[in-house]
Amino acid sequence: MIPAAFEYERATSVQQASELLQRFGEDAKVLAGGHSLIPLMRLRLSQPSALVDINPIKELDYITVEGGKLRVGALVRHVQLQNSDTVKQNLPILAEVADEVGDNQVRNLGSIGGVMAHADAAGDYPTLALILDAEIVTNKRRHAAKDFFKDIFTTPLEHDELVCEVVFPIANGPHKYIKFRRRLFDWAIVGAAAQKVDGGWRIGLTNVGPTPVRSTAVEQALASGASPADAAEHASDGLNPSADLRASADYKKHLARVLTRRAIEQASA
Repeated sequence: MIPAAFEYERATSVQQASELLQRFGEDAKVLAGGHSLIPLMRLRLSQPSALVDINPIKELDYITVEGGKLRVGALVRHVQLQNSDTVKQNLPILAEVADEVGDNQVRNLGSIGGVMAHADAAGDYPTLALILDAEIVTNKRRHAAKDFFKDIFTTPLEHDELVCEVVFPIANGPHKYIKFRRRLFDWAIVGAAAQKVDGGWRIGLTNVGPTPVRSTAVEQALASGASPADAAEHASDGLNPSADLRASADYKKHLARVLTRRAIEQASA
């Protein structure tokens, strides 16, 4: 299908982008990689009155380490995360996740800021942001990841607020992210992340609810000396996933337990 008519402007700075979003109003959308927005527009599930293209904003394209934090600009593409030596040295799980995002076209155009702002329950980066207590920084304020993902496709971003960077703590210890999918380039039916930080485990789940989930019950079991197999049995505690065409709710709970066990075991190997 063809998208509904819309206005289009290119911004060359964060300030200009914010001003354009203010001018166009609440029905305007930000365009970065476009791999989530454009398909929705073609199906007319999203009909923004205007698009503000932020791709020319060079100040949002960087990967740096500062004060024990990995700072990633919102316009950093998946392929940059995938190949960055800085990411591989300081947060290798992020590079590994980027390596599994979509196909080559998606990885070359899609951006980390777009994934965060879109807040899809099946997105991989939000799970890492949640379990690592990352911050999503905008042109207006700083959001803790635990407060940023409110519901599926729902964040506290205001209509003229722009994601500028994601700030992760450095975590280069044992780690693993596993996503279960029917085909290579599909979204995860369920994903599980395991990252060791300061001697303890951080465990997260993707696509088992409207937002990413941190499995504190698994973390507590591991801290108490439980084996990966026994701890992983708690991965489905409190979960209420929605059934869809690819998996029933019970199957998603089963996958949460199985993938969590595998992630912990492979990270520990």
